Amino acid sequence: MSQRQELIQTQKQVQQQRLTQQQMLVVRMLEMPLNELEESVGAEIDDNPALETASAEDDYTMEESGDMGGSEVDGELQERKDALDDALSQIGSDDEMPTATSYMSHDNADYEEMVYGDTTSFYDKLKEQMAMEDLTDVEQDVMEYLIGSLDDDGLLRKPIDAIADELAVYHNIEVSAETIERVLQRLQTFDPAGIGARSLQECLLLQIERRPDGRLKELMHEVIAHYFTAFTHKHWDKIQQEMQLTDLQTRTLRDEIVKLNPKPGASLGETEGRSTQQITPDFIVETLDDGTITFTLNRGNVPELKVSPSFTEMVEAYRNNKGGMNRQEKEALLYAKEKVDRAQGFIAAVKQRQHTLTVTMKAIIDWQRPFFLDGDEGDLRPMILKDIAGKTGLDISTISRVAAVKYAQTKWGTFPLKFFFSDGYTNREGEETSTRRVRLALKELIDNEDKHHPLSDDTLAARMEKMGFPVARRTVAKYRQLMDIPVARLRKL
Repeated sequence: MSQRQELIQTQKQVQQQRLTQQQMLVVRMLEMPLNELEESVGAEIDDNPALETASAEDDYTMEESGDMGGSEVDGELQERKDALDDALSQIGSDDEMPTATSYMSHDNADYEEMVYGDTTSFYDKLKEQMAMEDLTDVEQDVMEYLIGSLDDDGLLRKPIDAIADELAVYHNIEVSAETIERVLQRLQTFDPAGIGARSLQECLLLQIERRPDGRLKELMHEVIAHYFTAFTHKHWDKIQQEMQLTDLQTRTLRDEIVKLNPKPGASLGETEGRSTQQITPDFIVETLDDGTITFTLNRGNVPELKVSPSFTEMVEAYRNNKGGMNRQEKEALLYAKEKVDRAQGFIAAVKQRQHTLTVTMKAIIDWQRPFFLDGDEGDLRPMILKDIAGKTGLDISTISRVAAVKYAQTKWGTFPLKFFFSDGYTNREGEETSTRRVRLALKELIDNEDKHHPLSDDTLAARMEKMGFPVARRTVAKYRQLMDIPVARLRKL
């Protein structure tokens, strides 16, 4: 009886390990940009003789498009789905999207010409460095979440207490703000210098800290630490006078400080040679004049795949002759079976990726239908990861992975999927609206102000309340900073 229980436990452990390996393949494919997926499929075809490109006459189709959602997944894939999604939830991920604030200061027309850098290498490089750190399991979860919360420029604009709340709510990880702060300090030691800073000032100070010790480093630190306001105003005459510098020292300081990088994340993308590349959209969304919205999943050069008939026939032939097999034939059977199983798993992972992308995009279009009809950013509804997870039946972590690195080409421009996510805000009438609408209203007030007498944050808060958005002055300041809009005195002509 004891031996039987031990055997059952061993079988369960092996089954769970196999599922984990398959799920890791699905996770990697979800995170791959299209060009990387193309390379992965090509490499797998070259490496596995049991995996072949399907010909036109093969009865095999891959889920690729949808009239608001695409085709139904087949029975075998549906059976895998629940188990795979359950396994996904056990893998650390970025459950909360970084706010897509970098797009707020542009008109919709700008998106037509905008070139987006591929940020995959940005996160991969940081995670490679994370792997070199001696971290506890909790610290590793926190570090990975911090990396996922960085904006594209490499700065962390999400408050520490908000990160602590999100870790508790979305990951069931109770961790103190002090622990997060400690892990963040380790992240700030990563390359490039300045990564993980919470402000431009901290970003520059982190870079200065890595310079060789000496008088120049001391002076640079003093300028940024104690005369930062004067520095941002370019009041070098004031800095020179108060620090009692010579003209040569002032020029040298200015020349060295301007070499510092205010956007370390962007610089990492450039070193990878990707930031100047035009992104390839994963979805092509079509909005017709009659209001019909359809979309296609971009397959690029990924071919349809099948298991080699010769290998499946080989496996069947050996199986039918098990009794008369010699050692060499048994080894051949094991080899063929391993290749067939691997090919089947790879094909299933590709199909799972396409299904996940399709149902996620369908849910986003359903939720944000007004925007896809008219392209008005103000029509974007509040939408968080949990909303789309609920509509699709997928895990929040799955939606996070899809939304973090995928793009949709629409009639109004090409957008990263995270552009469509934003928190909700309840206005004076008790109606929920997107925080993006609040920011747009704030931006409109600032755009239309008298630049000779720009509005203070207190005045902006009062004006916003009259418009039906009762926000506090500190909220106005927060949104203004997120949109890279300076304080009133710096907007004055």
